Amino acid sequence: MPIHLKANKGDYASTVLLVGDPGRAETISEILKNPKLVNKNRGLLGYTGIYKDKEISVQTTGMGCPSSAIVVEELIQLDVKRLIRIGTCGGIGKNIKPLDIIGAITASPFDGTTQTYLDNEPHSPYATFEILKTAYDVSKTMGINIFFSGIASVDVFYNPFSDYVEKLRAKGIIAVEMETSLIYYLANRSMKQAASFLLVSDIVGGGEEFTKYVTDQDLAKGMDRLISYVLEIFYHL
Repeated sequence: MPIHLKANKGDYASTVLLVGDPGRAETISEILKNPKLVNKNRGLLGYTGIYKDKEISVQTTGMGCPSSAIVVEELIQLDVKRLIRIGTCGGIGKNIKPLDIIGAITASPFDGTTQTYLDNEPHSPYATFEILKTAYDVSKTMGINIFFSGIASVDVFYNPFSDYVEKLRAKGIIAVEMETSLIYYLANRSMKQAASFLLVSDIVGGGEEFTKYVTDQDLAKGMDRLISYVLEIFYHL
């Protein structure tokens, strides 16, 4: 049994949805049939249930790569095969709007955790093509517009440097968040499948005066839509 996830092999399904917020894990569990709480240690809520006729789990990671690294490492110890993140991000691409959905093809590691794993050597952690291809097909069926592109994973939510967004945007990065590079790296290293689907919760321009947030109500509606979309992706894999 791992140190932080108090679960045994078989408690988690082969596919696990990763969410930062334990409340989001509870929301997803309520969609599933016969949900079972498989971990509550340290507030890292994990559930396993049935979506339509397929078993799936959802697991809280907490915020940021350090916490996510512990959770993903232990899920890998428990023989999970596929990791799919459902989260939010700050949009920085010029054509990105609030409540858009982004499928991360790759996640540039601007965080310290992934860089530690990499021993500061170059690497571009990447998603699994099969999941992204299925996501594209499902988006057409559901009438969802999704942006497939590169994002950056960072450590600092309230970045004090006003030029950091422009530097990332100049590299072709369209969004920033705090977990995907680590999830992709550990999946790549361990020969697991991974993908990350993100809802744009705000448009970041560098400095609070340039930041535009959506309302809590609109964010909740957008997240419900994203969850439904990802569950259908999972079902069609």
